[in-house]
Amino acid sequence: MQITLVYPKWNKIPEQTEFHLPPHGPVCVAASIPEHHRLRFIDENVDPLDFNQPTEVVLLSMMLTCQLPRGKEIAAEYRKRGVPVICGGIATMLHAEEMADHVDSVFLGETEGGRLAAVLEDCQNSKLQPKYDFFHDFPPIDSIGPARREILNRQRYIYRGVQMVDLVHASRGCRFNCFPCATAFLGGRQFRPRPIERVVEELAGIENNRLFLVDNSLAQDKKWVMELFEAIKPLKKKWISHPILDEDEVVAKAAEAGCWYVYQAVFDTSQVIRDRVKRLKDHGIGVEAAVLLGPDNQDADYIKRLVDFLLEIDVEMAEFSILTPFPHTPVTAQLERDGRILHRDWSRYTTAEVCFQPKKMTPEELQAMYHYAWDNFYREMPQSLRMARLFSEVVKKEMADGSYVPRRLAAKRGWELPRS
Repeated sequence: MQITLVYPKWNKIPEQTEFHLPPHGPVCVAASIPEHHRLRFIDENVDPLDFNQPTEVVLLSMMLTCQLPRGKEIAAEYRKRGVPVICGGIATMLHAEEMADHVDSVFLGETEGGRLAAVLEDCQNSKLQPKYDFFHDFPPIDSIGPARREILNRQRYIYRGVQMVDLVHASRGCRFNCFPCATAFLGGRQFRPRPIERVVEELAGIENNRLFLVDNSLAQDKKWVMELFEAIKPLKKKWISHPILDEDEVVAKAAEAGCWYVYQAVFDTSQVIRDRVKRLKDHGIGVEAAVLLGPDNQDADYIKRLVDFLLEIDVEMAEFSILTPFPHTPVTAQLERDGRILHRDWSRYTTAEVCFQPKKMTPEELQAMYHYAWDNFYREMPQSLRMARLFSEVVKKEMADGSYVPRRLAAKRGWELPRS
């Protein structure tokens, strides 16, 4: 059966540097598709979608709420042509009832363990069901194998001559329940680490020395994370991650294992945050501050102090996001009770626009402070220069341990595949 797997485009945040990372969800989905099927993958953020290409079924993989409007358009066009459409992914799980009105079938949950294969068999036999509900019915964690990255159009993920990082996960789920996050809803607050030998196998097979471990948190199980870092150290990969357990021996082990930089939530100007950032930097690990703007404790002066604090503690990068009321998050439940959600235009749920009524500011004031934060943090050293500095540091690490591969050799090793 000819399958078209589509990752719908969305409006990028204008303040961010214009580059694209290879998406993680679709390559995991592709790994669950039996090899006897023919697969075409289109990441609409980097390649156009040709509706005239013949296909027997379309799979929509959607991670972000702001992908939904385009996903609906794609589904409508294919269904008009008589092609069945199945949607899945994080955004589908957050908006399952809504998406059910726009596709032939919704798939809720994870695809491994033969689950997606069975759905495709139903489709091939004209027995496609309107809903396949595996929500919180997780497949065995050891059924999760290497993602199928050969579907990627590699040349599209190069920025200014630099191959962007590949995304990979060593665990799924998160036991924490942070107020702006839907992970607890999606994963049932279960931390599910993959067998370390399977993680090592996958990392070793990725022909890219720079990776992003997209696990929700590397602070959930100290014993496992220490064993993970020890196991991946010989690979000499350089990697980015979300927060690491804030203990000296853990951070030291992460640095030895190749940690390049960390996305660290910075939610106040406390000594705790100051010490956490210092610990990472003392071990040679860069810090990109992930800063949420608009919680109820913030006003304009608070945000100004927060920006000053980031400059004072010398984080390498900062990404500012406006609190956004995504479905099934603790903060959204509260905002709904208070009648403070302004609209449900999903195309604007990018974290760059105010979609709710702040407590201590008007929506217009919060929007202005969002621009203030980006402008003032990057005033003295622009984003492109700060990013170049981060890449300079990783090159130094690679040259020190002999893992640096010049770009001309990287191309020979297949890191850049011919355009399809």
